[in-house]
Amino acid sequence: MKIEIFTQSAIKLSGNVIIYFDPFKIDKYYNDADYIFITHDHYDHYDEESIKKVLKKETTIIVPKILKDKIKKFNLNTIIVEPNNSYVLDNIKFNTTPAYNINKKFHPKEANYVGYILDINNTTYYIMGDTDLLEENKLVKTDVCFVPIGGTYTMDVYEASKYINYIKPKIAIPIHYGSIVGSINLKDEFKKLIDKDIKVDIYIEEELK
Repeated sequence: MKIEIFTQSAIKLSGNVIIYFDPFKIDKYYNDADYIFITHDHYDHYDEESIKKVLKKETTIIVPKILKDKIKKFNLNTIIVEPNNSYVLDNIKFNTTPAYNINKKFHPKEANYVGYILDINNTTYYIMGDTDLLEENKLVKTDVCFVPIGGTYTMDVYEASKYINYIKPKIAIPIHYGSIVGSINLKDEFKKLIDKDIKVDIYIEEELK
């Protein structure tokens, strides 16, 4: 799958299907999404203007329960998810993980925000969502991990690197920095902290406003 990252945690996977996660500040009309996955309802993850720029008539959107009513306005095929469940979507298997804060109030556990683990063509992709380092996500096994490093609302660069070195994916991709919070230079610090047997791919290269 080809990977693109726009701003914050806005991810696009392109191959035999086209999948977006948390589209945010999308700057042109693609209207090519087969699937849109949303992790939670904060403005930098649930951005209705960006959703309009990527959806098409046949798009399926996957959202946590907290967005069940808001998403109705798009009149799309919708799947409502909760943490710690498994789903099958056409030829894609995916699991949901909890995503919450343990030492700050921005993402409470009871909100049932989620991360997603997708199995596509025998490769697993873990989009963590806005989360701290949790006992639950330490159990995840994945080939590619999209990990938030910006701090303030999520784990910081040190917690993120500790997590990646613990679960040992083949590829670690830092996200959620260089925009709202988290200096663009965090990517360099993150890369230095990661064990040498884990590949680090950097997609957010410059500060985005």
